[in-house]
This record gives sequence, C-alpha cells and structure tokens, in this order.
Amino acid sequence: MSEDEFRAAMSRLAAGVVLVTAHEAALDPQGPRGEDIGMTATSFMSVSLDPPLVMVSLREGSRMDDLLAEQPRWAVSVLSDHQRAVAGRFAMKNRVSDRLLFEDLPHTRGEISGALLITGALATLECHTEQRVTAGDHTLVIGRVLASTSPTADGGPLTYFRGRYRQLAP
Repeated sequence: MSEDEFRAAMSRLAAGVVLVTAHEAALDPQGPRGEDIGMTATSFMSVSLDPPLVMVSLREGSRMDDLLAEQPRWAVSVLSDHQRAVAGRFAMKNRVSDRLLFEDLPHTRGEISGALLITGALATLECHTEQRVTAGDHTLVIGRVLASTSPTADGGPLTYFRGRYRQLAP
C-alpha cells in the first residue's frame, strides 16, 4: 500500500482537534521562564479512566516531540468549532515563532503544567508524561491527567475530516 492510499483511507476517519501546549522551562517563584510552544493535533484520545490517561501522537523529531522528551508536563485544549483559526495557526509547518502565535490569543497558564490553556476551549487537560512509545515515524506520548476543566463553552467540537476542518451539524 502506498503512503497516498493510506492517507486517503485515514482521511475518512473524523477526528477531534486539540491544541497541545508545553512550556520550555519549569516554573520558578518569579514566574515562567522560556518559551511556550503549541501544536495542533488530531491524533489524540483517552486511554484509561483509572488512572486517567490520554495519548497524543507526535511526529518523531518535531519540536513538540523533542520538548516533551525533556519536559514531562504539558496541556491539551479541546478546540470548539469556533476555534478553527486557532487550529490553523498552530498547524502551519513554516510559521513564525510560537511567542507571536500566542501573543493575541486569550489564554491562561495551567497551575500544574505551566503550559498555556486556550480560553473558550470545550475542555482543558493538564498532563504528566507516563510513557513514550516509538511507533513508526511518530512517538506516542501517554500522559496522566492531573487536572481538567470542562467550562461551559459555546459551540460544538472542531473536527477534521477529509483534509479539512469541519463542524458537526446541529
């Protein structure tokens, strides 16, 4: 099977869209140091309720993969259908620095992870890496959920299907 055939087949699987964030340096009493980075992902899922575990698939050698190999705490914002521009902003391959991407984006900083949580997300999760598994050209990062929120956000989930962001019909 060719890569194009596989990609075409998998594009028929609708997926939720999340923003994975991490902070390059640990928090200190004076506040966060280092840079915040973010990455749009569609390969994200819950793994276990007890303990609460989630998994994200990262391209091996990507900036996020390299950072999460060093920094065990990270966060996930489950994007709403109103946040298509946020997903697109962090999905660009040749982009400006992450600092500029976060500059005008409403967010808070997770108290546990130190990572940025996107305002208006359907849910947020703060995680600690439990396990990393190499799978082909990706790393599967399994994280224990240390804190989560499910604010009353407007809209439904942002999904990705057949190469485009979509929203569910009401």
